[in-house]
Amino acid sequence: MISSRIQIYAFLVFLIFNVEKALSIDCFKCVSMNGANPECDDPFHNNFSSALFESPCMGGRKGRDGLFPATSCIKIAGYFDDNKHTITVRGCALDSGTLTTDTEIIRMSHCGKFYYDERYVHGCLQSCDIDGCNRSGITMKINSLCVAFLLLITYISMALFNRS
Repeated sequence: MISSRIQIYAFLVFLIFNVEKALSIDCFKCVSMNGANPECDDPFHNNFSSALFESPCMGGRKGRDGLFPATSCIKIAGYFDDNKHTITVRGCALDSGTLTTDTEIIRMSHCGKFYYDERYVHGCLQSCDIDGCNRSGITMKINSLCVAFLLLITYISMALFNRS
């Protein structure tokens, strides 16, 4: 009887910690070229305004038509080599399932020079896997921990009560 309860509670804890990963991520989406969109530029003072926040964030996938639930938020920040104009792009992406990290931008953040819109950019591409890449994802994880803790306390209480 107790071993089946342990399995049920273990399964519930597993679901609590993994359900968030099954859903798509929420990200800020915007573009600013040479400061044209100051709300998008750094320093970024987000207030989860609906104008820039996409929930759920959808992204394209290599070799597939349409949009799919994203798994990471991305940010590109830098300047064009030819005229030194700045660029900031915030958006989302998903892993397309290829075997190498050099073709999957979400697997590794990196800085240097890269090609964007037929021009060279000197800057950084960063990716993260928490909603909005800010505190909101931490709050969800804390809530998950609280629920898991409450399940554990309930299980212990029931086990002690049944022994009496």
